[in-house]
Amino acid sequence: MPAAIDQYAATLADVRAATKRIAVLAHRTPLMTCATLDALAGRSLYFKCENLQKVGAFKFRGACNAVMRLSDSAAARGVVTHSSGNHAQALALAAKLRGIAAHIVMPKNSSAVKIRAVEGYGAKVYLCEPNQAAREAMAADVVAKTGGTLIPPYNHPDVIAGQGTLALEMLEDQPDLDAIIAPIGGGGMVSGVCIAARGIKPSIRLFAAEPTGADDAARSMKTGQLQPQGKVNTIADGLLTAMGDLTWPIVRDHVDRVINVTDEQIIAAMRMVWERMKLVIEPSAATSVAVALSDEFKALPGMSNLGVVLSGGNVDLDTLPWVR
Repeated sequence: MPAAIDQYAATLADVRAATKRIAVLAHRTPLMTCATLDALAGRSLYFKCENLQKVGAFKFRGACNAVMRLSDSAAARGVVTHSSGNHAQALALAAKLRGIAAHIVMPKNSSAVKIRAVEGYGAKVYLCEPNQAAREAMAADVVAKTGGTLIPPYNHPDVIAGQGTLALEMLEDQPDLDAIIAPIGGGGMVSGVCIAARGIKPSIRLFAAEPTGADDAARSMKTGQLQPQGKVNTIADGLLTAMGDLTWPIVRDHVDRVINVTDEQIIAAMRMVWERMKLVIEPSAATSVAVALSDEFKALPGMSNLGVVLSGGNVDLDTLPWVR
């Protein structure tokens, strides 16, 4: 039997509170369908369109919840994070909405477009060497100098609770979901989905979608021990981070299975969604679609209605994978 869902860093009550906290700030994204993809999957698919969320990704939910939950005295000192991706933009926007400072540490090889986007929300960007140790060291230095609150991309209770709000919306819009697939990197969203979905529908099945070129979650589930991320090689650049000490126990206890898919499957799924649903999604989001369409998943019985999280839509249009 899975461990009680209320024993972790975030609880269902925390997710419900986050829903109220961010309701007027975050978009309630639609749950969309596509007959063509239903036919390919052999199931009814319900796509949670977080590509239509503010900053183009689910990350705004968790960042917004964490920023809005700060006390006035803590907020006055600002917030700090290290991120080269969607969390950097999400925290910058959340801080702007609260009227506080945001200090974002980004690797110096981050794309100019991403750096400009973060700066466009009013955040101060600090460039560091492109490795985890350098990012963490510079973020710690910024915290020491500014007194700001560190809000990491996924391994944080308020971030986990904020991400879980998308699952509450999914089950409100389609209570008959038998299962949910969500992409996994650091595990913040999958953890939030587990807390919310299992909290209100204990029978629901939960699956994590992961690229074969960054398979630490699958290896962790296989061994029962949190595994470090190895050498990564995948187009799904939003899923390169390993899980943390808060997200791993939730994933371990409540995810039915981690299913890996190749970059070829991810690209094919991404293109299919662009062509048939007219939705711009990024490779990380396409990972969950690729799992839903995979032979491994289609062989699993007993799931007629499947929720699929489209985690984001931030794509470099100059480097589309099917353009040669």
